[in-house]
Amino acid sequence: MTTITTVQGDITQQAVHAIVNAANNAMRGGGGVDGAIHRAGGRAILEDCIQRFPDGLATGDAGWTTAGAMAAKWVIHTVGPNYRAGQRDRRLLESCYRRSLEVADELGARTIAFPLISAGIYGWPKDDAIACAVEVLGAFDGSVEEARLVAFDEGTYADIAARINLG
Repeated sequence: MTTITTVQGDITQQAVHAIVNAANNAMRGGGGVDGAIHRAGGRAILEDCIQRFPDGLATGDAGWTTAGAMAAKWVIHTVGPNYRAGQRDRRLLESCYRRSLEVADELGARTIAFPLISAGIYGWPKDDAIACAVEVLGAFDGSVEEARLVAFDEGTYADIAARINLG
């Protein structure tokens, strides 16, 4: 059974086996969490993305690369649905969490850190993004021991902690 935890901080600084990147379909870096991960990990992440994902990645899917200069061993990239652009099928968001956990299992990762996928620039409503993450992470039956939700700000941290405690 996977334990869900939450921390407030910088996802790039998490000492876990794998960090999840909220990527875009092109898999070439971007803004927000994606940009922060590429900056922290260095050029090795982009080079691995180009090699492993020459045609990008579909919304709801996930794949891995090196974590470059970060403490984590891997970055698991997942492409969340863009709510602002009309991609509002919650199953796509659920798939991001599930596929990321499946990739972590394949890699042998026991600890994984997630951002709130699609809740930033893609505009997914924060309360539902938190509920979705907690539901999918809580239902996962695999070898991942800890799934950590990393909140950048205090308010989001408090919202995630409250949802985990409702559980």
